[in-house]
Amino acid sequence: MGRLLVAATPLGNIGDASQRLVDALATADLVAAEDTRKLRSLAAGLGVAPAGKVVSFYDAVETVRLPGLVKAVASGQTVLLVTDAGMPSVSDPGYRLVAACVAEDLPVTCLPGPSAVVTALALSGVPVDRFCFDGFPPRKPGERRKWLSALATETRACVFFESPHRVAATLADAVEVLGADRRGAVCRQLTKSDEQVRRGTLAELAAWAADGVGGEVTVVFAGAEPIAVDVTDVADLVPAVQSRVAAGQRLKDVVAEVAAAAGVSKKALYDSVVAAKR
Repeated sequence: MGRLLVAATPLGNIGDASQRLVDALATADLVAAEDTRKLRSLAAGLGVAPAGKVVSFYDAVETVRLPGLVKAVASGQTVLLVTDAGMPSVSDPGYRLVAACVAEDLPVTCLPGPSAVVTALALSGVPVDRFCFDGFPPRKPGERRKWLSALATETRACVFFESPHRVAATLADAVEVLGADRRGAVCRQLTKSDEQVRRGTLAELAAWAADGVGGEVTVVFAGAEPIAVDVTDVADLVPAVQSRVAAGQRLKDVVAEVAAAAGVSKKALYDSVVAAKR
């Protein structure tokens, strides 16, 4: 029986490629690459020639390619899955192929390596012992603000990718929704020669980004400070719940999150919100 190899590729510095990736490129029967030209360039830089057939595997063709790739693994071939940079499936093509192989009880393993997510977290300078990854924020301003409002009481650090064309707008919205003093970091061109990590408050980051930000961008927001209140002060949390519900979130979801962050009873908070409507 064959197997699927999910392999991380360098973010920018080719020296971060693992020996296991080099070996896999030299021996895999089939290589599924997000961009075949970039894959061949990477292989050339590593001094290895892909031994097997190289096929494209990007968003537009992912579904069409799945049956053939799964069949290849089932027939005994080794299929190597790579994306342009970092780990497949993390906001890149890959998870559908992994899921399809798992559904057929076919072997799947990972060749670990570079990831913009953990690299940015390590460089951010904010507490990241607990964190969540949110992919790309919504493009539309209203939906983006709704997404940010969900982070208002999130005590875990949040890491996400953003288009360089929208970084300034996202940070400006974050200042209004999360507060000017929340800390964060904007990491651009990670591991490349022009790598830059900008750290500071959201207000400072927004002011810096207003002049424009280029390159591949990963952003980290520090988690919210836990709300310390007594159950007797539960009414003080009502405005925070009301503002998030007004932004479009479900009342029960907001109550559950705010109550958990504050260490209060969900029922007590829900009752206070309902009473405030009367």
